[in-house]
Amino acid sequence: MNAVAGARNSLTDVAGVLVGHHHVLDEDATVGSGAATGSTVIRVPGGAVAAVDVRGGGPGTRETDVLDPVNTVRRADAVLLTGGSAYGLAAADGVMRWLEENGAGIPMDPTDPSRVVPIVPGAVIFDLPVGDWNIRPTAEFGYRAAADAAVEFERGTVGAGVGARAGAIKGGIGSASVVLSDGAAAGMTVAALMVANPVGSVFDPRTGLLWGAGTDGPDHFGLGPATPEQLAVANALPVKGTVLNTTIGVVATDAPLDTVGARRLATTAHDGLARAIRPAHSPLDGDTIFALATGTATAPEPPPLPPAFPNDLLVLDQLCTAAAVCVERAIVDAILSARSIAGIPSYGELFPG
Repeated sequence: MNAVAGARNSLTDVAGVLVGHHHVLDEDATVGSGAATGSTVIRVPGGAVAAVDVRGGGPGTRETDVLDPVNTVRRADAVLLTGGSAYGLAAADGVMRWLEENGAGIPMDPTDPSRVVPIVPGAVIFDLPVGDWNIRPTAEFGYRAAADAAVEFERGTVGAGVGARAGAIKGGIGSASVVLSDGAAAGMTVAALMVANPVGSVFDPRTGLLWGAGTDGPDHFGLGPATPEQLAVANALPVKGTVLNTTIGVVATDAPLDTVGARRLATTAHDGLARAIRPAHSPLDGDTIFALATGTATAPEPPPLPPAFPNDLLVLDQLCTAAAVCVERAIVDAILSARSIAGIPSYGELFPG
């Protein structure tokens, strides 16, 4: 794949995509006390073609059926990623309220532009044991995250990543992007934002290197093998003691995809998740990836293809390869950007330097 990282190496390198967070975090939070949860909203002013692929055995989702390519609605106005397990889905109400107040959504009355129905699919991670079980995102979290959405955003222990744990270590939010430099999709951008909260491991217990560094190589991320002492400490950490977990995220592109193409993009993006987390898509995870296609890029004239194939087949093939790489890099970014809270060590704390 011939590509370079986008200007920010983030989801918002796709023009028209914005990201916002809202969370509560007590610095003295523990596993069981204090506040440590949040929400992240990916907002697309004007809407974008949307799709989703759910691979984990224990998903917590909202409005995913509406994104099936056989159904009527083809666009979403925002995507919610949130902590709080199923309780956290309440944050989507706040996202809808903000969008309605700002006139975003499907117009339902030609005589009254204020009558809209915003489309806000969402997914949750299970972070309830981190901090107080009863402190979880509400509609206000979604409202504030939607209002906060901008081109620049923080990564790591923020938003939906505040209470995330990646196996035995601290998880979080990460992002990555690529701009394709040749082929049918030359000039198009693909990006990902991921919330890493898996039951599986994100690093090789033999070397300490992140699984997700495998495609690009550890030098790409400035990583080197761990010392025997560091490995002994990391491998002695207790196994994540919960049956509910989940890695969730969004891949986006400026390519003019239809819902079928967006669904294929979301499906292939899971390859990156599987490369960065072992095991992935387990019965204990609710792994879910949404896809957004803004269509702001101009597709070149495709070469002639057999009539049985879609015209954008070669473009889609490049985009799918890039999506998997972006997801893999975004999960690495989430782990490297996370900081320790509630006694859960971060990767950087375990493997300094």
